[in-house]
Amino acid sequence: MSGAERIKYYAQTILGPMLLMAVTTYGAGTLVFAHLSGEAAVSRAVAAGRTALGNELTDLGSSLSDTPYVVALTALAAVVLRMVLRRWRESLFLVAAVWSQSLVFLATTEAVGRRRPPVPHLDEAPPTSSFPSGHVSAAVALYCGLALVLATHVRSRALQVLIWVAGAAAPVAVGVSRVYRGMHFVSDVLWGLLLGAGCVAMAAWAILYGRPGRDGQRSRS
Repeated sequence: MSGAERIKYYAQTILGPMLLMAVTTYGAGTLVFAHLSGEAAVSRAVAAGRTALGNELTDLGSSLSDTPYVVALTALAAVVLRMVLRRWRESLFLVAAVWSQSLVFLATTEAVGRRRPPVPHLDEAPPTSSFPSGHVSAAVALYCGLALVLATHVRSRALQVLIWVAGAAAPVAVGVSRVYRGMHFVSDVLWGLLLGAGCVAMAAWAILYGRPGRDGQRSRS
């Protein structure tokens, strides 16, 4: 298989879907920013019910997807998967899932330009807009992506369920924490979940479950 065939394959299975997700995210963000009302009231209600315990728990929940942790955990997981499985497929899948959501997020958040909720912020606001939630999309890509890999390599149904529960619980905890701490509206979090899931599905389709054929088209592995 030539280099040109590989480029064609990955353009079709990764770059194309990423561009589609970026365009869709920008469109959704513009629609939300321009037309969705009532979310500020939800943010104010949540902020009014804050407690010392809730502040501590959500600080932990939000930190599950802080950028330094995501980068470090992705790199560590990629290295461990390569050493244990003795191949690059799963490692490349996880890296592709995490970094693709990051690229889509960075390409769209400033263009949307949505301000963060009008409540006291418990975290420092990064120089990006509120939509979508990059914390949540990164959490889905990392924890659900890792859950997909691990669940594929165990036979016990109970263990598979446990892995998926843990993988899904992490981004939910991050999303709830980000809303609680005044860093995102609910719709920012919901779109972050969709974006992260889309990037996991895209990377799995391209890397885990498919291979470029001789003509550069996708083939089953």
